[in-house]
Amino acid sequence: MTRTKKMTLGLSAAALALAGGIGVAGMASATTTAPAPAPTTSSSAPADGNTAPDGMGRHGGRGGHGPVQASELAAKLGVDEAKVTDALKAFREANKPTTPPAEGQRPDPAAREAVLAKSLAESLGIDESKVTAALQELRTEEQAEHAAELKTRLDKAVADGKLTQAEADAVTKAVQNGIIGGGGR
Repeated sequence: MTRTKKMTLGLSAAALALAGGIGVAGMASATTTAPAPAPTTSSSAPADGNTAPDGMGRHGGRGGHGPVQASELAAKLGVDEAKVTDALKAFREANKPTTPPAEGQRPDPAAREAVLAKSLAESLGIDESKVTAALQELRTEEQAEHAAELKTRLDKAVADGKLTQAEADAVTKAVQNGIIGGGGR
């Protein structure tokens, strides 16, 4: 390799390292100087009970159960959607966290769902086991939807040559085992 090529490669590597270091330092600085408050379902939920921004329903997100959509829950319970919306709104207000969770800690989704089921049962005058069963059905449907979307995306990546089938299978297994993507559902 010629001296000019070696020098060009060396300078390019140094520039990349410097840019990477500045980027990481900038991200660290932004994170430590102005932490963003953790969003809650109550802070961004519209009044109609549709808690998903695109109106499509729940999203699993970072390992937890997604917010409950009033229309789907009302249909499962055989109750007026407005009553479910009001009950969900009341639950969110009553259980709104006063402080953000500590770094790396999240509320236990199973415990929160149990409290939600009890609250909804009381508000709607329905047996708690019926509400729990409806919430579990919605969660199961959400998980199946998530798995189908993931499979579609991975199949496309394999077809496009971006992943091998073995890599796609490894991603699927990692999600199912909760290693990445909030799996372990």
